[in-house]
Amino acid sequence: MSQTRNSPGSFLLMHILHTFANNDSVPYLSWFAERAYREGGIQYSFLLLHSERPAMMDEMQAMGFECRWIKYDDRRRKRGMLRALPLMWWHMIRHKPDIVHSHLFDDSLPGMLAACLARIKGRVATKQYTGYHWMHAPSVVFFDKLINRCSTDLIAVSEECRQFMIEKEGAPVEKISMVHHSIPTNSSTGQTPEIIERLRDRYGISGHYPVIGTVARFIAWKGYIHIVEAARSIVEDHPKALFLLCGMGEQQDHIRQLVHDAGLDEHVVFTGWVDRREIPSFYGVLDIYLHAAVLEPFGFVYAEAMMNAVPVVSTPTGAALDAIEDGQNGILVKERTGKALADGVERLMELNMQALGSAGKETALRMFPFDVMWKGTMKVYTQALARKR
Repeated sequence: MSQTRNSPGSFLLMHILHTFANNDSVPYLSWFAERAYREGGIQYSFLLLHSERPAMMDEMQAMGFECRWIKYDDRRRKRGMLRALPLMWWHMIRHKPDIVHSHLFDDSLPGMLAACLARIKGRVATKQYTGYHWMHAPSVVFFDKLINRCSTDLIAVSEECRQFMIEKEGAPVEKISMVHHSIPTNSSTGQTPEIIERLRDRYGISGHYPVIGTVARFIAWKGYIHIVEAARSIVEDHPKALFLLCGMGEQQDHIRQLVHDAGLDEHVVFTGWVDRREIPSFYGVLDIYLHAAVLEPFGFVYAEAMMNAVPVVSTPTGAALDAIEDGQNGILVKERTGKALADGVERLMELNMQALGSAGKETALRMFPFDVMWKGTMKVYTQALARKR
């Protein structure tokens, strides 16, 4: 391993090469880089597969971490991966990282193959997309299994994710470590009264109760169809209910039509993209957070909602299964349906919502602060390097 410096007064103990695809910026990679820059001892570098030069390159380079862009168009996935594979391999041959860590399918497949060919002994893949191919593209599951085989270490981001990898992808149990995704406590709970009031005015919240929010992309996986079904039932019993749907995506026009057909136009606000700096205050305007995902390897958003003391009603998926004790610190419904979600909201409103929100916050602060993710990931790296020796 190298003994160069990545910041004044700190010696490099390990070089971690991260690969990431299809994202202009990645908050948790920024959190890792900032932590490594402050503490020293870790040299990060990045290979980013994206259609345009990613904004995060400037951020990483400002901290002294090398960041290389490989032009990649996920609309031409096969051609893009075939082009990226030799470029990634050559980069690894030249720079000889101690560990290559991949994160999404589009970077994991060429990244883990390239790392194998380059004989990188520590090959870590975070499986935060488990289930998608199983549900929507079964023929691609073969390549998920290939990624598992090429990796020396696999990170599951929830117990459901770990079980899926074992039962559906045949991943060896001994390869898998469970490390929940996590979020920085201060920046995730930094609500501002002025921003809260601005958001209340923007979305016309005055006079509405309960205000029920969801933060998710408009894709089938996130279960917006079930939220519309639930909203129709909830509004019958709570005519002042308001739903704030925060996100963008390919299914948005379809959901808008469903809302209109259900006569819910006055009860549903499509907020569009909310600036990341406003997200903590967005949670501050909610009475209930509603999570309807069909399958969610982790789910940052309900961790954020819980950390902001918003009581959560969630389908039984991802880290919600690990964190929520039904009726104690949130509501975990048994089925992924609109009726189950509506029943969950009604059940929540019959309880002490403030107490459940406080209990959820206590759980989230214990399970999901960024320090937990940092330590868990460092442990995986340490295990990989010990095995390398």
